Amino acid sequence: MRLSSFLAVFRPALPLILGLSLGCSLSLLMVSWTQGETDEACGDELGNGRLIHSGHIRDVQDGQDGNGNEDFQPRIVPYHKDPNKPHKKVLRTRYIHTELGIRERLLVGILSSRATLNTLGVAVNKTVAHHFHRTFFFTGLRSAKAPHGMAVVAHGDERPVWLMYETVRHLHQHHANEYDWFYLAQDDTYTQAERVMELVNHLSAGQDMYMGRAEEFIGGEERARYCHGGYGYLLSRSLLARLQPHLDSCRNDILSVRPDEWLGRCIIDYLGLSCVEKHQEMTYRYFELQKNVDPEREDSAQFKNAFTVHPVSEPALMYRLHKRYNQIELDWTYAQIQQLQNQINNISELTPEGKAGATWPIGINPPFRPKTRFEVISWEYFTEEHIYSCADSSPKCELRGADRADVNSVLETAVGRLNERYQPQLRFRKRRLLNGYRRFDPTRGMEYVLDLALEAFTQKGHSQVIAKRVSLLKPLSAVEIIPMPYVTEATQVQVILPVTAHDQDFVGNFLDMYVMNALDTHDNVLLTFLFVYDRFDAQRASQTDIFAGVKAMISEVEKRYGDVKIPWISVKTEVPSQVKLMDIISKKHPVDTLFFLASVWTEVNADFLNRCRMNAISSWQVFFPIHFQEYSPALVYRDQQPSAASSFASESLRDGHFDRHVFEEACFYNADYMAARTKMAADILDNDELLESMDVYEIFVRYSGLHVFRAVEPALVQKYVHRECNPRFSEDIYHRCVLSNLEGLASRSHLAMALFEQEQANST
Repeated sequence: MRLSSFLAVFRPALPLILGLSLGCSLSLLMVSWTQGETDEACGDELGNGRLIHSGHIRDVQDGQDGNGNEDFQPRIVPYHKDPNKPHKKVLRTRYIHTELGIRERLLVGILSSRATLNTLGVAVNKTVAHHFHRTFFFTGLRSAKAPHGMAVVAHGDERPVWLMYETVRHLHQHHANEYDWFYLAQDDTYTQAERVMELVNHLSAGQDMYMGRAEEFIGGEERARYCHGGYGYLLSRSLLARLQPHLDSCRNDILSVRPDEWLGRCIIDYLGLSCVEKHQEMTYRYFELQKNVDPEREDSAQFKNAFTVHPVSEPALMYRLHKRYNQIELDWTYAQIQQLQNQINNISELTPEGKAGATWPIGINPPFRPKTRFEVISWEYFTEEHIYSCADSSPKCELRGADRADVNSVLETAVGRLNERYQPQLRFRKRRLLNGYRRFDPTRGMEYVLDLALEAFTQKGHSQVIAKRVSLLKPLSAVEIIPMPYVTEATQVQVILPVTAHDQDFVGNFLDMYVMNALDTHDNVLLTFLFVYDRFDAQRASQTDIFAGVKAMISEVEKRYGDVKIPWISVKTEVPSQVKLMDIISKKHPVDTLFFLASVWTEVNADFLNRCRMNAISSWQVFFPIHFQEYSPALVYRDQQPSAASSFASESLRDGHFDRHVFEEACFYNADYMAARTKMAADILDNDELLESMDVYEIFVRYSGLHVFRAVEPALVQKYVHRECNPRFSEDIYHRCVLSNLEGLASRSHLAMALFEQEQANST
């Protein structure tokens, strides 16, 4: 589901949660439930106007915490409209955060060099850059071949102090109004991105802050400190703004070889601020890496809690550090999950349902409970070689690809979790899978039930084959927000309507709906007809035009709406392939045209046109809606007349189905179609048979590289009609047309009732 310019998707988490059929869970630890007072203090709780922090209570008055560092005071800005001044149109910003002055939290700058950009710089980019909103690599001279996917800013001079001066000036000039905090580090520094972000999120952006590892100046004042560049440091936006007027003076007056020492002296001399390691109970943690140290064996608390590690001498060491810290974070996450599961399990005893109220696995949504038999989620049966639920409706098909990898992963996880639970008393080895079941529950994730034949080994070496049933769950993780390109509902839509001799009887209804929903509402829509003549009709067109009636209807609409022009294009072909027709249309329109390829049974309306504009994104996505096809009234209602309520859209959706066999309707940009056809040109080489065997959908899937969005569209409702299937098309397109006609007759219940009545009539 895409909201505004974002796309929200569910992503299955990697770990599997396993439980036994006996009702026990392998993911829980036994803890005791304690009720009453404890020795632990509850931090950061607000109650009765007092702030409770680390076991001490401080009074909070006038919106301040006693330190006078509160940087936000709400104020009311009254709005007075002067009647004497002319009305001026207000220009709104594209994004709400721009209008409200909301800034991103952190920008990261990595100080590199021409010699290390392609080695250590690339290692930093691959390990931590994707965790931050934006990361820049600052260097003196740009290398001959810049690394792909990295934002590199070259200042033109490799002198360290000059590089620091230009970097700070660049950050203030280009990004001071976009970010609250700026983090600077060297490319031989490993940064634990999540911890730095967590630190920044707990600091107030409205105060001057210079935070990192504090170092003494050589021969300088005893209290003055600068932040060591090797361990990274944080600069607040307000400090950067105050420092900017003094940068030129610092460049001319302060002599230093080290860039971090030069910046620290500049901040101290002109702003009076020294580097700090601790602020408001938040500590900047770092670790100095000794030579020939193996990160896998480093187990000290200082190492585990560090935000940054320095020095990192080579890219391989950077990747090893990244792997080690990921494992530390993963272990900590699993420990937190177990702790939360224990707490939920203990608290469940106080609920009315008691222990039974805590469904397995603890902390995951309970299974979906259907209210009717139509909502029941079916299970798929599988073995190690076959699955008995196939995409083409076959009763049995070979287990391959992603399905086989999924089953193998689940089996491996199940045996591994059993061994973790019962070792060292028992050790299991899989013999074979007896039965396997799986289903996708949209409220919790992918569920599995496995009947395993296991060979169990005791500590004394005895073995026995046993059967064991286990249940597993691959839970859904949190909703992931994927940024999408900006789109607007003001885009003009160019509707393309191909019409053949068999389709012209339905053009009148199409024009009536187009006039009512597009012209009368002044929607930003244009319509172009594409008349498809066969060879015989084209020869007689000068004497008897088969489309004369349709053209007369178009002229009548143009007379009724004086400013509306509906052009048409005549094409002669025996096989009206979608690709051939779009090739003609594409050449007659600009590259930025948004096409809606329609059919004569389409009923154009504003709701769908807006979704066409939002779902078709230039150079990103094309949209192929699945329309709702009504069933045949002769079979659905038979001798009865449809009720008045069924005329409403919500009711009419009950007497039909979404026709997934039809790909005639599509929304896409002309530039995307032209790019796909250009890639396809090498394969066809003027092969008309290949063009006739493909449709626009297949071209985008095979040659575009774009996201092809295929989804049901309830706003596209088509009346029942028996379509003419052209045998000149490819076998696949012809087969889909036949299936569409067959499945569009009626539902199973309606067909069963019709057969039952026919049998009764024949028997009498």
